[in-house]
Amino acid sequence: MSHRNARLTVHGRRILVERVLSGRPVAHVAAEMGISRPTAHKWVRRWRAEGEAGLADRSSRPRTTPHRTPATVETRVCRLRTDRKLGPARIGPILGLPASTVHRILARHGLNRLAWLDRPTGEPIRRYERTRPGELIHVDIKKLGNIPDGGGHKVMDRRTAMDNKITTTRERKSRKPVIGYSYIHSAVDDHSRLAYSEILPDERQHTAIAFWQRANTFFTAHGITVERVLTDNGACYKSKLFTQSLTSAGIAHKKIRPYRPQTNGKVERFNRTLLDEWAYLRPYTSNNERTKALADFLHTYNHHRCHTALDGHPPITRVNNAAGQYN
Repeated sequence: MSHRNARLTVHGRRILVERVLSGRPVAHVAAEMGISRPTAHKWVRRWRAEGEAGLADRSSRPRTTPHRTPATVETRVCRLRTDRKLGPARIGPILGLPASTVHRILARHGLNRLAWLDRPTGEPIRRYERTRPGELIHVDIKKLGNIPDGGGHKVMDRRTAMDNKITTTRERKSRKPVIGYSYIHSAVDDHSRLAYSEILPDERQHTAIAFWQRANTFFTAHGITVERVLTDNGACYKSKLFTQSLTSAGIAHKKIRPYRPQTNGKVERFNRTLLDEWAYLRPYTSNNERTKALADFLHTYNHHRCHTALDGHPPITRVNNAAGQYN
């Protein structure tokens, strides 16, 4: 890419060549465009040798780097980074290298940020994205504690909240409130991040199957034909009945490797957004109030909330763009 003070861009070089080809002297054209005569000759010469491709910028990277750190030392730097999660300031003294050199080595190998590494294995996290909507749908369940009527400890003090939760004599003796849980079933499209969620009372196979059928209807209404569904290894997803409900509709069922939630990362990240921007956004006075707020959050997420992975656009924009591309 040309710098901001460059006299010539690719378009300007093309104009330069056209003016020279029209029969005008190179020196006159160079003076008009504010560049030196050798520079003008250089671009004309490249155009004659390579054609239109010769007008593009070339890499300034040197062909050889005699003083580059040996490959064996770079391997040791990368090993210390992935095995012990050390930074440049600690790796440098171990290997006798400046911290700046260690940082350049880590950046060269994509290891300069710990957030880009899988903490248990130290391997770089591979980001992926399907090329069209519906090619892969991530499905997962998030478990949340119910909110008693009147609100929990965020609304009132903890002792009052506990007394409100305890309803039976047996519970009063044990002082252990039992209010149950809600299960948020979510489905997220890998390409567009379009999301669909429901709050359901359990995570059994029949509940998961019914949820997926409604989620599939939601994606179909947006012009998305689902090809694959990716889930974790939860009991409801490991059941044969759930897989059969997908295959009968022509949808392939894929499961992640055990203990590898990164593979299902789109919906895992959506679950975190659910907690930050809906479940824990404000204190709710009842479970019903929190449940009603989910619909507003989903509309905002799909139609208005900007997404960094989508160039600052909401998911519905990518769905509409994909519909125009494939129709």
